[in-house]
Amino acid sequence: MKKIALVTGGSRGIGRAICIKLAEMGYFVIINYISNTTEAENTLSLVREKGSDGEILKFDVGDFTEVTSVLGAWVESNKDTPIEILVNNAGIRKDTLMMWLEPGDWNSVLNSSLGGFYNVTKQVLNGMLVKRYGRIINIVSLSGLKGLPGQVNYSAAKAGVIGATKALAQEVGRRGITVNAIAPGFIRTDMTQDISEKDMKGMIPVNRFGEPHEVAELVGFLASDKAGYITAEVISINGGLYS
Repeated sequence: MKKIALVTGGSRGIGRAICIKLAEMGYFVIINYISNTTEAENTLSLVREKGSDGEILKFDVGDFTEVTSVLGAWVESNKDTPIEILVNNAGIRKDTLMMWLEPGDWNSVLNSSLGGFYNVTKQVLNGMLVKRYGRIINIVSLSGLKGLPGQVNYSAAKAGVIGATKALAQEVGRRGITVNAIAPGFIRTDMTQDISEKDMKGMIPVNRFGEPHEVAELVGFLASDKAGYITAEVISINGGLYS
């Protein structure tokens, strides 16, 4: 039977690296994206280069109606092959100090990460419960653990996902479903291109930013059968910057 994984925000950066890793593990990978079809297609090509296959699925994780319409329709049409790996990776940053933080920038960041977790997991969970197997892996952030200035919205969103991770893990553990979070620090992607690695790396014990594939390797382990006794955990991958 075809094994299926869904990665939200899978077209670039950490999401792309995760898609490639899951393809190496033999998964048919659904690559969610919101706008950049070209990059999503490029990720799909990289998945196929690994000898696996997949498809791209366009929807805004923060829009419950859209997720229900697009992902819900996919789930309904593929009842015999439920998604068994879900990686909630999609999220946006809109950094500014709290005194200048506008309602729109608060809501959009909360909706993408925390709302996205709810909207997408809601559609996928029932298939895992029926199958009595699943892996839900939420990509959070150092911001959600430590809090970072200028990221009150982002820190709140990621901290919320951490709390949801721990609670959901307790609800579904008896059904063979694990729920974990990964909290990256500074990873070399589009989301950190406005941050100077030269200036920042001195604060990091390993003296460098991380690479997307290093996060993907951790996702691969948590997605495997080998990690069946690990659940409700938040695992940091930040070069020793914060623990």
